[in-house]
Amino acid sequence: MTATTAQARTVLERFPAGGPRGSWPAEEYAAAQRAQGTNAQVVMDLPSDQFLVVTDTTTQ
Repeated sequence: MTATTAQARTVLERFPAGGPRGSWPAEEYAAAQRAQGTNAQVVMDLPSDQFLVVTDTTTQ
């Protein structure tokens, strides 16, 4: 049996999932954050139907 632990994440920004076709604002925002040194990733929050840009780093 394997145990999993939830890792705390900080939500940097939220984007609606219903954006225009070919538009990836969450991915573009995450890429800009990575360019500035923040380990940002895009995840889907199904209950709210939003893309979240998150980081494992605590931000202030």
